[in-house]
Amino acid sequence: MAGEGDLKLLGLLVSPFVTRVRLALHIKGLSYEYIETDVLDKGELLLRYNPVHKKVPVLIHNGVPLCESQIIVQYVDEVWAAAGAPILPADAYQRATARFWAVYVDDKLFPAWLGILLAPTEAARAEKVGETLAALAQLEVAAAECLDGGKRPFFAGDSIGFLDLAVGCNMFWMEALRRMFGVTFLDAGKTPLLVAWAERFAGTEAATAVVPDPDAAVAFARKLQAKYGSAPPAN
Repeated sequence: MAGEGDLKLLGLLVSPFVTRVRLALHIKGLSYEYIETDVLDKGELLLRYNPVHKKVPVLIHNGVPLCESQIIVQYVDEVWAAAGAPILPADAYQRATARFWAVYVDDKLFPAWLGILLAPTEAARAEKVGETLAALAQLEVAAAECLDGGKRPFFAGDSIGFLDLAVGCNMFWMEALRRMFGVTFLDAGKTPLLVAWAERFAGTEAATAVVPDPDAAVAFARKLQAKYGSAPPAN
C-alpha cells in the first residue's frame, strides 16, 4: 500500500466516524498504524491529541493531529490527491451537495439512531425510531437526485465517494439495531433506492475490507447501555 509520512489513526472499531476515515484511507491505498482507543475511559493519547472534544477519530500525520471525520476525509483526499480514486467530486456543485448531505447525516441520522440505543424509556425509544426513519426517508429523496433515480450505482457515480462514505459508515449500525430491537430501517417499499445502494456499497472492496460486523456493534451497544442506562428491548 502507498504511504507518505507517518500516519496513525486513533479509533474505535465500531465507531461509524472511524469507519468513515478508514474507508477513505483504504480507498487511497495508504498504510497507517491503527490504535484502538477506549472512548469510555479516555486514554492519554486521546487526551493529548484531541483535548477539545476528547473523541475519535484522530488522524496523526507526521505527529500533527487532525480531528472530526469529515475534515479528516477531505484532508486525506487533498493531500493524497494522486493516490487511489478521488473521494470528493470534481464538480463544485456536486461537491457542495455531497458536503451538505454529509452534514445532514451527522446532524440528523446519527443522533436519531444513537438515541434508540440510549433511550431511557420505550416511549423515548419509539420517538427516536421515528426520527431515524424520517431521516432515512429524507435521504431517499436525496438519493433520487444523487443516484439519478437509480441510474448511478453510487452517490459519487461509478465508485464510492464522500457521500457514500458518510451514509455507508452508519449502515452496519442499522443492522445492529435491527438485531437488538427488531426494527427494519431500510425497506424496499419505502426506501428502494437506499436499499439497492446499501447492497452495492456493502459489496465494494473497501466496505468488505473495513466495515465492522454488526455483532461487534451489538456487543459494544450492550456496554454503552450498561454504563449509561437505557430501557430494555421490548419483548
